[in-house]
Amino acid sequence: METTAKPLDGIRVIDLTRALAGPYATLLLAGLGAEVIKIEDPVSGDLARDNSPYVGRDGIGPRKVHEDDISISHLTRGRGKYGVSLNLKSPHAVDVFRDLVSVSDVVVENFTSGTADRLGIGYEAAKAVNPRIVYCSLSGFGAGVAEGSKAMDVIIQALSGAMFTSGNAGAEPVRFGIPVADMLAPVFAVIGILSALQQRERTKTGQHVDVSMLGALTSFVAIENWHAMELAGIPSRTGLTVPRLSPFGVFRCADGYVSIVAVHDGFFGGLCQAMDLPLADDKRFSTRDARVTNAGELERTIGAWCEFRSTHDVVKRLTANNVPVAPVRSPIDALSDSRVLARGEVDTVQHPAYPSGLEFSTAGVPILFSGAPCKVASTLAVSIGQHNEHVYRDLLGYSPKRLEELRQQRVI
Repeated sequence: METTAKPLDGIRVIDLTRALAGPYATLLLAGLGAEVIKIEDPVSGDLARDNSPYVGRDGIGPRKVHEDDISISHLTRGRGKYGVSLNLKSPHAVDVFRDLVSVSDVVVENFTSGTADRLGIGYEAAKAVNPRIVYCSLSGFGAGVAEGSKAMDVIIQALSGAMFTSGNAGAEPVRFGIPVADMLAPVFAVIGILSALQQRERTKTGQHVDVSMLGALTSFVAIENWHAMELAGIPSRTGLTVPRLSPFGVFRCADGYVSIVAVHDGFFGGLCQAMDLPLADDKRFSTRDARVTNAGELERTIGAWCEFRSTHDVVKRLTANNVPVAPVRSPIDALSDSRVLARGEVDTVQHPAYPSGLEFSTAGVPILFSGAPCKVASTLAVSIGQHNEHVYRDLLGYSPKRLEELRQQRVI
């Protein structure tokens, strides 16, 4: 029976992250029920606050016009988190950080490797205060590894080889349309954090969790054995289809594209019936190996059949014959799918002060539990340091005098 308690209720996370990779990790933790306290620079805040477009009293636009306009990036990534300000470059900030660590379970940071240690807020500093702390470092190339360049998503896509897994042979590299490196690495970070928390139950001791963006994405690229395919003479860059699994891929219709998978004999037989073509009786296509050998000719035949039909017609015909098929949808269409909306895998957000019916689709938590709810709370630090009083006064017990001193010292 479902309860009101979430899986990570009682877990407190100190969020030192910025931009996308780190904030997505802490967003997932927040959605799982953790109390996340996001630390931002008192002046500049998170980098995502300056990402266009913005939403506010005038609706949505490419520039920030009013002080309370909010970047859509911050509106989506800052959800479910308490926001406090702390100038980590100030020597006085270390004491505040230690106080926060002393009452927390997890710290997540995604600074350039070595930065947290130089600021006095690295794992060793945190462990000295709280040996039970689980400290996650999410960096471009791994903790302690010198970086040749800043680890932006497109840099990691380039270095991982991912850009050459798509596209036609001899064509230019293909950048993923979503920031796949920025989104994949934090998933591994969350897996590591949860594993470390589970181990802490047995050992009573925390540990350092170290995840690199390059390692995470490269591990996905490595799921295909590119060297073996090269030695076997199998092309690795094949564009919209995968000839070694033919028919498998994307085909153009009169009004769009469809994705078709008819690898096995049963599916292929259904495809032939849908197209009303006796291809299964043709020796060139009668077996799986034969279809792979003659993939080019087979794909041209399927393409010619699809070319003058609507996507709706192709999907209807193939579905009726039990062939896996789907239209290739735009992101906007995909995000309105009733199935993902009903399951909370896609969520909606709006400006807290100016809702006016203007909602935007964003990432939900794509995990459903039979015994617990799982949803990112609406908590949002609209302004930098919005929850300073709640965290510093109510949680840490700082007096009004102490808070004023920190403000005068420009620590918070």
